[in-house]
Amino acid sequence: MARRTFGTVLAAVLTLLSVAAPASAADRPVVTRAALDPALVAGRGATVGFAEQEAENARTDGTVIGPDRSAYTLPAEASGRRAVKLTAGQHVEFTLPAAANAITVRYSIPDAPHGGGITAPLDVTVDGGHRQAMTLTSQYAWLYNQYPFTNDPDADLLHPDWWITECACVPAATTPAPVVTKPFRPNHFYDEQRLLLGKTYRAGDRVRLTVPAGTPAAWTVVDLLDSELVAPPRVDLVAANVLFFGADPTGKRDSADAIDRAIAFARRAHLKVYLPPGTYQVNRHIVVDGVTIEGAGNWYTIVKGHEVKLGTPAPDGSVHTGVGFYGKDAAAGGSHNVHLSGFAIEGDVRERIDTDQVNAVGGALSDSTVDGLYLHHTKVGLWFDGPMKNTRITNNVIADQIADGLNFHTGVTDSVVSNNFVRNTGDDGLAMWSEKIENARNTFSHNTVQTPVLANGIALYGGTDTTVSANLVADPIREGSAIQVGSRFGAEPFTGYVRITDNTTVRAGTFELNWKIGLGAIWFYALEKNIDADVQVTGDAFLDNTYNAIMLVSDFPVKDLYSINGLKFADLRVDGTGTSVLSARAAGSASFRNIEARNVGAVGVNNCGSFNFPPTGSEFSLTDLGGNASWLAPWLLPNTITCDDRPPVVPPPAPTTW
Repeated sequence: MARRTFGTVLAAVLTLLSVAAPASAADRPVVTRAALDPALVAGRGATVGFAEQEAENARTDGTVIGPDRSAYTLPAEASGRRAVKLTAGQHVEFTLPAAANAITVRYSIPDAPHGGGITAPLDVTVDGGHRQAMTLTSQYAWLYNQYPFTNDPDADLLHPDWWITECACVPAATTPAPVVTKPFRPNHFYDEQRLLLGKTYRAGDRVRLTVPAGTPAAWTVVDLLDSELVAPPRVDLVAANVLFFGADPTGKRDSADAIDRAIAFARRAHLKVYLPPGTYQVNRHIVVDGVTIEGAGNWYTIVKGHEVKLGTPAPDGSVHTGVGFYGKDAAAGGSHNVHLSGFAIEGDVRERIDTDQVNAVGGALSDSTVDGLYLHHTKVGLWFDGPMKNTRITNNVIADQIADGLNFHTGVTDSVVSNNFVRNTGDDGLAMWSEKIENARNTFSHNTVQTPVLANGIALYGGTDTTVSANLVADPIREGSAIQVGSRFGAEPFTGYVRITDNTTVRAGTFELNWKIGLGAIWFYALEKNIDADVQVTGDAFLDNTYNAIMLVSDFPVKDLYSINGLKFADLRVDGTGTSVLSARAAGSASFRNIEARNVGAVGVNNCGSFNFPPTGSEFSLTDLGGNASWLAPWLLPNTITCDDRPPVVPPPAPTTW
């Protein structure tokens, strides 16, 4: 039971947290990064222009919910695994830590009884005045059932011929048929909304969020508030201004054709395209090649569209289209020298259809840049289908996606994803997927990835010469973890090197619902091929791990076919594990040097190898290169079997400065 309901172990803590914060504490703003003291993550993750404040640290007359890491619960999907629940008349009040003229509120409200979402008001006041109203929505939240999910809470199982954990059976092959509680597996509860306050407020001013009387929402959960001092709109007088080509900044008329005309003119005249402040309705792809498109800033220039059902499916299988900026297909040569910056893309995607091209940015873009965009409510923020090369994705905010935040898919090379902030994706936050053609020489660096609802914060599926460095990954929810190196999904093998350096993960190492085991904050998965490239994991910090810090696994049907070989771990810090520092459930080998670990819940090494238990020892061998302190020595040499398939969980204390 402890494995499956992490929050119940912390019941006493939960009781203490379910009262309003004392005024003396709440008046001192607590600024965090991924719900952590910023000192714990210095130099890691994205440098952003906003200050994060968790609602549970603010003044409130509501109820703090959590902590809980059990999937399908509101606390589990909250940043830091806690939030504040309000009913009509209740509030949460944040003290600004610095001057600000804009806020982002991350929240959840209930779904409609039969799906589809509701809207509900939230009042915003500053120091008792300057009242503004936000209209919250759950129309882009609340998914149910089995992958790829449904918006219908009353739906029967989407795949009754799949094995499910709830009955430990295949329902269609079970007599009598099991009763599955509806709604089945509710998830993807949260959304966020941005608000310009109209003036600049000082540090120490108080922003109060109040649920008004008469709200149709039975409850409103506030997770956090980001406050920001947004610069004035950027103006470009020497550019092809889309207004001159008929674009409508009120959003009432479709502006797609006008933007196309501006792009065509700008290419002929060797000018940039400028999108002034406003909301531009676009309900299809804008195809870009050899053009620079700049907005006034992503708070001021918003490109927003409806999802449109196609009369007949497109050749790529899409049954919908929607707002997005796309390079040409790689088969047609792709696009080159495209530069997008300074605007928001607001989509209208409410369900997951994997064949749909309803991403904010897509296609093949070589020798290009995407910088300073805000990407919201699309299927995937940025999905690139290569071959393509030499593209830089920087300084973007990617929020509330139905699927991935970003995916380098098929033959993407020599490209960089850096200083991006990703929150609340429905699949991997950042992924490199070498399907059919390997990706090569790509880097994910200094990004922050928070609360991926499904799968991983950062995922590598094959490829050569890959670097993942100085990222911050927090609060993965289920069926994945913070960082995965996986031979799966038809990916080409890992070759050359993989460098995973100087990253920090927190509250990762999730519970794998299908296997019913705890994963690692970083996990290596040999499902379809061996993992035997030059893999080095160096300088990382794994904090407050729900289960393991490191997991090495091969699925049971292929455990004697594929192995994980020659991994090198060095200069790591592990602060808190529910179970072990290392869980090995595969054949292979690894070396360890200067690994510091404290607050380890079970044994330092849980070494099951390939579960054949030969008398010669585990099929996974570990080499001690020194400096590993007491966590490793008793379990290490040469390949001792220390196998507890499902060890008991000891929730770790909160991480502290080393």
